[in-house]
Parts: sequence; structure tokens; C-alpha cells
Amino acid sequence: MTIAVCPGSFDPVTAGHLDVIRRCSRFFTQVHVVVAVNAAKTPMFSEHTRVDIIRQALGGTCDNVTVASTDGLITDYCKKVGATVIVKGLRQNGDYEAELGMALVNRKLADVETLFLPADPVLEHISSSVVKDVARHGGDVTGMVPDCVIPLLERALHEEEQERQASQVGK
Repeated sequence: MTIAVCPGSFDPVTAGHLDVIRRCSRFFTQVHVVVAVNAAKTPMFSEHTRVDIIRQALGGTCDNVTVASTDGLITDYCKKVGATVIVKGLRQNGDYEAELGMALVNRKLADVETLFLPADPVLEHISSSVVKDVARHGGDVTGMVPDCVIPLLERALHEEEQERQASQVGK
């Protein structure tokens, strides 16, 4: 039995993320999709919301996928669940350079290998940052994210705008 971990911030989960998760689920007995909580970042969506969105977006299509979160090292999560592989999707925008160093550290820390899965060329331009930027400027993100994300994104951006306006009033 081979267990893989597919980590990310997933803020929000994109069509590209889901593609990597679904493809990954065909190769491994179990796949743990792990929302990595980074205290140095301020995500748009809470940890709990990101986990729920991924579960909803997968809609039970991948019986061997578990969705969880961690605020610790991914390698500690791998040890806890017995995972020997971390799967990372790569786009053509420098992801390899950014991920290679982490892959080497993860191997040293936990003797876990990293498998790089190339993004689907149709989806490789999509990132969570691009989705948020397009949405903030009124662009249509349909197809970039699962449908369940769109109303949540609109609500979060509305709240963000209200906070911005409130802070302007106080100046």
C-alpha cells in the first residue's frame, strides 16, 4: 500500500489543483490532500473552509482521498499517516525551482520522496493568486475554480472591500 500526500495552501482550490488530486488518486492506494497552514500568511479562507471546499469540490469522486489540514511540517504529517511520497503539481512558471529545494529538505527530514506531476497544459496558467487577482478586479473566474468556490470568493471579496472602506473612514 502506497500513501501519498498532496499538500498546498489551496486558497482557494483551483481547477488545476483538482486535476492533480484526481490524477494522483489513480496512482496511489491512499491520497491525503493536506491544507498546509502557514502562520506567516493571511489566507482569504479559513483552514476549515479550505478543507470543506476541497471535499465539496471532489464530491466523493475519489474514494481513496482524505482531506485534512496541518499547521506543522508536511513531513511530520507524512510520518503520522505512513506516507512515502509527496505529490506536487508543476506549472511552467518556475514551480520546479521553488519546489526542488523543499523536496530535498523533505527527503532529508523524513526519507519521503517528492513526485512532480506536470500540470495539464489547459490549466497550467491558473493559480490561487491569479484567481484572487482576477476576481478582485471583477473578472470571471468560472472554470478556474470549482463552482462551489465562486459564491464564497464573492462573499470574501465583499467583506474585504467593506473592511477596506471602514479603514478609510477611520483615517
